[in-house]
Amino acid sequence: MDAVTRADVRALIVRSLGEAGEDRHDPDTAGGASVEGRYLRQSLSLLVQGIAPPPESASWAQGHLAPAPGSEPDAPAPHLPDLWYRVLEAPHDPHPVRALVDELFAEARRRPVLMTALADLVQLVADPVLDDGTVRAEPASPPPSVTSTISAGAQLHGPTVQAGDVHGSIHIHTAAPAVSTPSNTPPPSLSPAPHQLPPVLANFAGRTPDLGALDTMLGRKPGNAPLLLVVNGPPGVGKTTLVSAWLHTVAEEFPDGQMYADLRGHSAERPGQPAEILGQFLRALGAASVPAGASEQVSLWRSLTAGLRLAVMLDNAFSAAQVRPLLPGGPGNVTVVTSRNRLTGLGVDGARFHPLRVLGTGAGLELLASGIGAQRVAAEPAAARRVAELCGGLPLALCLAAARLAARPRQPVQSMADALARDAGPLAVLTVEGETAVRSALDLSYAAVSDGAARLYRRLGVLPTGTFDTRVCAAAGALPVDEAELLLDELIEANLLEDSGPGPDTCRFHDLVREHARERAAAEDGSGQTAAESIRRVCELHLATATAAEQLLTPEQLVLSRDYAYPTGEPAGFGGEAQALHWLDTQRQNLMACVRAAAEHGWYDTGWQLVDACWPLFLRLRPYDLWIEAHEIGLDCARRSRHREQREAERQMLNSGAIGLTAAGRTGTAIAWYEDALAAARAAGDTRDEGQALHGLGTCHHDAGRPEEAAAFLHRAIDTWQSCGYERGVGLSLIVLGEVLLGTRQPAEAIDRLTRAHGILTDVHDSHSTARALALRGRARVVAGDHEAGVRELDRALGVFSAAGTLYWQGRTLEMLGDSALERGDRAAALDHFQQAITRYETTGPTDARRVRERLSEVPGRE
Repeated sequence: MDAVTRADVRALIVRSLGEAGEDRHDPDTAGGASVEGRYLRQSLSLLVQGIAPPPESASWAQGHLAPAPGSEPDAPAPHLPDLWYRVLEAPHDPHPVRALVDELFAEARRRPVLMTALADLVQLVADPVLDDGTVRAEPASPPPSVTSTISAGAQLHGPTVQAGDVHGSIHIHTAAPAVSTPSNTPPPSLSPAPHQLPPVLANFAGRTPDLGALDTMLGRKPGNAPLLLVVNGPPGVGKTTLVSAWLHTVAEEFPDGQMYADLRGHSAERPGQPAEILGQFLRALGAASVPAGASEQVSLWRSLTAGLRLAVMLDNAFSAAQVRPLLPGGPGNVTVVTSRNRLTGLGVDGARFHPLRVLGTGAGLELLASGIGAQRVAAEPAAARRVAELCGGLPLALCLAAARLAARPRQPVQSMADALARDAGPLAVLTVEGETAVRSALDLSYAAVSDGAARLYRRLGVLPTGTFDTRVCAAAGALPVDEAELLLDELIEANLLEDSGPGPDTCRFHDLVREHARERAAAEDGSGQTAAESIRRVCELHLATATAAEQLLTPEQLVLSRDYAYPTGEPAGFGGEAQALHWLDTQRQNLMACVRAAAEHGWYDTGWQLVDACWPLFLRLRPYDLWIEAHEIGLDCARRSRHREQREAERQMLNSGAIGLTAAGRTGTAIAWYEDALAAARAAGDTRDEGQALHGLGTCHHDAGRPEEAAAFLHRAIDTWQSCGYERGVGLSLIVLGEVLLGTRQPAEAIDRLTRAHGILTDVHDSHSTARALALRGRARVVAGDHEAGVRELDRALGVFSAAGTLYWQGRTLEMLGDSALERGDRAAALDHFQQAITRYETTGPTDARRVRERLSEVPGRE
């Protein structure tokens, strides 16, 4: 992810200057909901936190923030200088920083002259916080000039605005070159504010007092800390619906967006892990990739949100420990957690609690009327009241009863009351938990659908996946797609399934409804054979679709066969690589659920083949936890398999899994996996796989700081790959060998190996690896004394990585450019390169980011 640099901050301020001068935005929306306004706030936050206490900043404040006599109405607020000095004294205290940002934002939108002065101030700030941020921005072209009338000897350069009567010898410099970016660095882009909340249901009713209580809590929000609310209550009481509806009503309070995550704390699925949820949140805020370590993910999440005003909804939590890593930073945020448990442990985190109770009879009648119509309730008031009572005031049960009545407009409401009383038994005793009412209502809704829909309902209930689209439903029920679509619509209409992302035809179960579906499947389908068939069909559908994505994204990896027990039909077609990768991304949890299910049921071939098909997901998106877990399961499946390619599958799992372990920093475990792969390859006589294992061992030893062992393994890998004619492998090992030689200060030998690698990889059209060889060779040339030639090669490699969006290697190359500039004595250029490298490393290599930041602090002469 490209972070805000001084040039980016300046670009945003200049753009806002132009917009304010041309009066193209309403003041209320320009600074709040617009993307530019949101990032201008973030940029100002980074700016004020980056102001060290040098004399320039103090004099700047005195000249631009102190009110001048007789300058009303455009004079600054009289308390602004005091606030400014408070931030100078405590730049990391979020409360004064937030207050100063708000004041500067309001004043700058009102007075463009201050906006211009802020843009110029960026040039005085040298603290790396401005280049260490993770706020994405979009440098814009300078706004068009606006004719201004300024008396005396004013000189203006660049975009101008009329800001009232300005007198004296004024010099305003807002030159266009300050907002340009180097040609070899891709311009960062604005990311729209996320809006992830579930939609407000049309029949939401009866919760006015609860909405008022939440409003009151928001009004009493602590000034220097984010607000944390916990809404707890029994299942089916409407916690998710209430919180979603409330957050929609206060959306204007949180212009930077609304985040949502289902923590699955009381679901049949695996509970949501913090790493999984943080990955979703970080990507939604624009992160190009996600750190491997949990602490690094939490740190990045809190850094990104420190200057924002976000609403975060954490739905269906199980424990306080599950919630804590997901809490955003900064006082402008609010987090609302829903749970069946009380989560009293969050009290130590400052949480405020709102227990959600079942609806009273009046509110229950209001909800029932929203589903079947007020006239129908008025026509049979006693029966309607009886239905509300028998549903226990539980919104889920009331909605299901209303859906059945709505589907039968001529049916008396009394018939529903009679059915509930007959089936529920002593319901009044159990209304606190509400389980009997729900089961009764679900039984009635289930009995009302067609036999085909009921059969599909049971098939879907046993699946391991959390969401279903039409093709999954067709596979689960062994149905044609068009028939499955009709039955799916019937289940949604009966409120037995609910619409859910990520696709337009995707749906899911409510937790309690899924339990009911599984009960019905166990009761009506006898042994588990029918359920197992549905699960296997769905697993194989995911295998076929993932394989189609793999064929588009990494065709060279697809060397192992695929086997299916059932026909999968034509997998969904992808319009290109982006669509294929998007499918893998949105289905990552369902794919992992299928991997686990295949292993649990003993479908070992399906298990390792699913992991193998997910290689583009692991390689491109790097979800480290899933990568490692999937390969641990896949390796076990391969070793248990009796497939004709069992040995090849085992080696594939070992090698590709070891790559993930290495990327996640687990070098010791990766070495053990590579050693197992090496032994297996030798036993099978597979020289290409043997070379892969030797290469991996060389890479691990190099990462561990053991150059002699690394070189020995890499030489063996080169010899092995040459013996089987795998030239690309030879080139890859020569790259790592060149890096080892460079690290041991043998630049001439490194240049030789890297030149050979560059030629080989150019011949096999591997542009990414060719650029890696070029970058390392450039650095070797600098070390050997040929500074200009080396820097040219580094710049060329940086251009390739920038065009491809390869952030990690952008960081590596910028770091090498910084080293080269420092050795040349160009301290300013070195600082700039190191700061840019840090921004690239933040989300792809946090350990490298910390290392470079430490080096940055040790640069001689740095203030």
